[in-house]
Amino acid sequence: MSSEKENPNITLLKRDLAERRIGRREFLRSAVLVGMAAPAAYAFLGEPLPGSPVRTAAAAMPRGGTLRLGGRVQSLKEPATYSWGTWDSNVTRQVCEYLTLTDRDNITHPYLLEKWEASPDLKTWTLSVRRNIKWHNGEDFTADDVLWNLKRLTDPAIGSSFIGLVQDFLLKAVPNGTDSAGKPQTKLVWWDANAIEKIDSHTIRLNGRVPQVAIPEYLFHYPALMLYPGEKGVFGVSSQGTGAFTMTEYEFGKSATVRAAKSYWGSGPYLDGIQFIDLGDNMATGISAMASHQVDGLLVTDPSQAPALKVMPFLDLYRVGSAQCAVLRFHVDLKPWNDPRVRMAMRLGLDNASFIQLALRGLGTLGQDCHVAPVLPDYGKVPDIELNITKAKQLLSEAGYQKGFDTELAVPSDIGWNVAQCQGAIEQWDAIGVRVKLNVLPGAEFWNVWTKVPFGCTIWYHRPLGVMLLNLAYRSGVPWNESGYSNPEFDQLLNQAGGILDAKKRADVMQKLEKILQDDGPMAQPMFADAFTFMNKKVKGFAMHPSNYIFGNQLALQPD
Repeated sequence: MSSEKENPNITLLKRDLAERRIGRREFLRSAVLVGMAAPAAYAFLGEPLPGSPVRTAAAAMPRGGTLRLGGRVQSLKEPATYSWGTWDSNVTRQVCEYLTLTDRDNITHPYLLEKWEASPDLKTWTLSVRRNIKWHNGEDFTADDVLWNLKRLTDPAIGSSFIGLVQDFLLKAVPNGTDSAGKPQTKLVWWDANAIEKIDSHTIRLNGRVPQVAIPEYLFHYPALMLYPGEKGVFGVSSQGTGAFTMTEYEFGKSATVRAAKSYWGSGPYLDGIQFIDLGDNMATGISAMASHQVDGLLVTDPSQAPALKVMPFLDLYRVGSAQCAVLRFHVDLKPWNDPRVRMAMRLGLDNASFIQLALRGLGTLGQDCHVAPVLPDYGKVPDIELNITKAKQLLSEAGYQKGFDTELAVPSDIGWNVAQCQGAIEQWDAIGVRVKLNVLPGAEFWNVWTKVPFGCTIWYHRPLGVMLLNLAYRSGVPWNESGYSNPEFDQLLNQAGGILDAKKRADVMQKLEKILQDDGPMAQPMFADAFTFMNKKVKGFAMHPSNYIFGNQLALQPD
């Protein structure tokens, strides 16, 4: 993916590796990210090139059969606004695909793209579309399709969370009249008419306003599926795609079925089809479905299910470290959460380490109330926030809550460990005088109001970079900013972090961002949960992805 003259960013990474400022894995991840071909990157390290996520050997892979996976079957209609990657995108990604693919080791590869090249200043990204890819109807997949999708994803009227990732890079705010109170309003538009431009039939160029190092990773954000333009952004039964399957059946809350496409440009598929079965919110239903062979695997396994599933001899456990977590989120526009002293008191009122056993049964790691996990390559080291009941009470008193206060916490019932985390937190907050009523909502109901409840528990799945999570969740005004948090200093630091390739300098900026969240942020976040699940031993080709993604073209079923 590099040109004849070596990109100076790759030269910088080679120097950092030689000086031991970065490790081999960080070199590999970053070098591929800024345009070094994966074979060249592995060769530079003297390591063998692993199997390509695009084409893998089909050695001894059995063919045929329908794989049955248990989980939830949510609305699939508008992929650009998906907010539940495990349930919605895991169905749609079997039909439609992404320009890039970030694997379980956090290495991002071209997928529908053949390659990309970044300019030395990281402001210009040239995307080369892979040739000879066709939609299921036989039409060529070209730069026109990519341009249409990227325009739609960056249109504020659509409301895609993708905007949170590229707002500083491709967009700018312009005046847009006043509101009913006469307050000036703004709207987002492309910063330049050629912010996204078509160069030729298979080349797109992104011309950014500021440097951005993570564009290939952002293109794998799960709402960024490449949809067939003729269907105007709506996905359903028989929708066109470039993937290994087509969707033949769908019933909300019941099931969705995909069947192998007649032809596919990549590896596989080996299965005749995949059926996604809705198992509801009750954790016991998943256990029963596995025990009775109603399903061959679970998309996600809750820690409360693990003891029963571990003793079933026909199942295999798959597990990987992850940055997924559940934030105990405060809406900062509302009392009492608009007072940073109250928010800090809530963080100080929790013994974070206790939740690893209490909610995760040991299947996780310590959180630091900053939403960036130490497993992520851009983590900046910050101190732990220790339980301090005396200080928490003092802060509440200073904020005018000498006797504490009463509040309500909303949580979805479809993720057992989220409910367990809330129950444990409520018990601990009682010691600082905060009396919390738990409102456990059916998952389908909660996810219609998750950005609106004053106090809620929201799961956030793994992303390959901390700056990606912070852009999605805490940048001012973005669609997934569920807390209403707005901090100009924080936004400026996000802009800065996104354009830094140097690992040490980037970690220094990330450290500042994480400290702002620890001191002023709109949530408490006591732990990170490992990603894990169970599959029947007859399922072949499966590997646990930290974001719980399923790649159906790689899977097979061993006949009975």
